[in-house]
Amino acid sequence: MLPAPDDFDYDAALAACAQGQPQALAQIYRRESRYLLGVALRIVRQRPHAEDVLHDAFVAIWQRAGTFDAARGAGRGWIYSVVRNTALNWVRNHARDAPVDEETGAALEDEMALQHQASTRDAAETRADLGRLDGCLAQLEPGRRECIVLAYVDGCSHGEIAERTKTPLGTVKAWIQRGMRTLRECMT
Repeated sequence: MLPAPDDFDYDAALAACAQGQPQALAQIYRRESRYLLGVALRIVRQRPHAEDVLHDAFVAIWQRAGTFDAARGAGRGWIYSVVRNTALNWVRNHARDAPVDEETGAALEDEMALQHQASTRDAAETRADLGRLDGCLAQLEPGRRECIVLAYVDGCSHGEIAERTKTPLGTVKAWIQRGMRTLRECMT
C-alpha cells in the first residue's frame, strides 16, 4: 500500500531534476524507492529484475524530468507511471523469460495500444484525446473511476485496490473491466 502523500513537493523535485540537481532525484529515491520497487516487482515477478527495472526507471526519470507537465497530472503519479511503463517494457522485451499473469497481460495490452496510438498521432490530437478522456472519466461512477486511476496511474494491483477501497476483489476487477470498456466506447 502506498503511503499517504505528505507535504513533499514532487513537482518541484522533478523540476530540480530537469535542472540537473542530483539531490532532488536522491530525495525522490529515498521517499519512494521501496514502494516503486513493489510496483516493479508486481509486474516482473522477480526481485533482481525488479531492481534492474527500478534502476532503469530512475535513469529515465532523471533524463525525462524536463518532459513532466504539472498541468497534465501530479508529479508523484508521473513517477509511478515511469516505473510501471519501464516494468511493462521489460516484460514485453523478456516475454519468454517472465511468467505473466492475467492482470499484467491486460496491462501490457493496454500499454501497447496506448503507445501505438501515441506514435501515430500528433500532439494536438493527443491533447484533444486527453480532454475527452477526462470528460469520459468524469462520466464514470466514482468507485469505478477511482479503481481505474489507482490501477493505471498509481500502478496498484487489483488486490491493492480492493484493500485500499475496502471493496471485494471481484467487484474491483469487474469495475475496472467495465470501466475500461465504457472509456473505450466513450473515446470512439
